[in-house]
Amino acid sequence: MFAKPFPGLSTAAVEGDAVVLLIGMRINHFWAVHQWLPVMLSMKRMLGELARDSGRGLLGHVLLTASPRTYYVVQYWESKEKLYAYATSPDMLHHKAWATINRMDRAGKLRQHVGRWHEAYVVPEGSYESIYADMPAFGLAAAHGVLPVEKRGRRAADRYAYRSSGAPEEAEPADNAG
Repeated sequence: MFAKPFPGLSTAAVEGDAVVLLIGMRINHFWAVHQWLPVMLSMKRMLGELARDSGRGLLGHVLLTASPRTYYVVQYWESKEKLYAYATSPDMLHHKAWATINRMDRAGKLRQHVGRWHEAYVVPEGSYESIYADMPAFGLAAAHGVLPVEKRGRRAADRYAYRSSGAPEEAEPADNAG
């Protein structure tokens, strides 16, 4: 039940770009349970749907709360293409949920009782780094695997500089001194 900590310092074993989705909801009116509870339950159902089919591309997630009103999920995806494919697939829950919300919106039945939001990021290799101290796999490391920090560098600058075997090297600036 409880994950064993990785001893010492570790980092995420990400190769290539990291795709991160933050998706959540805000309860605007606590008394409107019939409006916000279905949104909350659909978030859990979508995570279950994705857990049952690893080929969809969700690598891991963390459920969080920002306040008693705001709940969200940090999701780590295999690629932006797989994230988009899930979001737009007519046989998946996300597509059905958005169709319902759009119908309610057109009919004027959305009453601002619950807010919904998401932010998606494709973080290029070389633009992220991570470090964990005596932690079980968490966040990016839970999604991509854990490495001893020495494999990528003890300093953040070294971890930022890491490139996977297939990644293009960063171009050196041109010398325009003439």
